[in-house]
Amino acid sequence: MDLKTLFLAALFAGSSLVISGCSHPGHQQSSSEVVSDLAITTKVKSALLLEDDLNSFDIKVKTFNGTVQLTGFVDSQWQIDKALQVTRGVAGVRKVKNDLIHKPAL
Repeated sequence: MDLKTLFLAALFAGSSLVISGCSHPGHQQSSSEVVSDLAITTKVKSALLLEDDLNSFDIKVKTFNGTVQLTGFVDSQWQIDKALQVTRGVAGVRKVKNDLIHKPAL
């Protein structure tokens, strides 16, 4: 079993345990919205992990009301573009906020 498969299995197992209600100050979400956002986050993380050319472990994914925020550092503009393309292709994603940063080679 490779590292990505093991990580995906752990991600799915862990995400199924976190189905309690969450709220953000000033932004109430129903439990079904929280579950939906959690499912979208899990799908995006999985899709990014399946891309061989991305440093997906360096990309953080957060979802709120169907808007996915990508943060972290990647090696090239191509990786930013690829991460955006992959994220937009995930079912349930309404909007993508790109906060990825291209780290220059030293």
